[in-house]
Amino acid sequence: MAGFLPLILIFGLMYVLMIRPQQKKAKEQQALVASISAGDEVLLNSGIYGTVNEVDADDPNVLWIEVYQGIELKVRRGAVEQRLNAPLPTEEEVDEDQHELDAVDEDHTDGD
Repeated sequence: MAGFLPLILIFGLMYVLMIRPQQKKAKEQQALVASISAGDEVLLNSGIYGTVNEVDADDPNVLWIEVYQGIELKVRRGAVEQRLNAPLPTEEEVDEDQHELDAVDEDHTDGD
């Protein structure tokens, strides 16, 4: 049994260092692809930049990407590699940012 301990430790280390990060990255990519909506600027796997004009009403996995004025490509949602514009902040994030700004303003006005 003691002879298997190093082998078990190697597999455990391999899982932690290699497999878990890949799974985490895959989940993040799936979340990104699922959150794409009209108006987002995206980069496709093929290296093409464009703006999402619409999500196909018949098949939500199909996006219409405008790559140049009047030129649209019909692509699968999975072809999106990354979103170039940041997603719009939620109301909670905006409220937190406003509170932080108010606190900074109060600190600066107290010193005058």
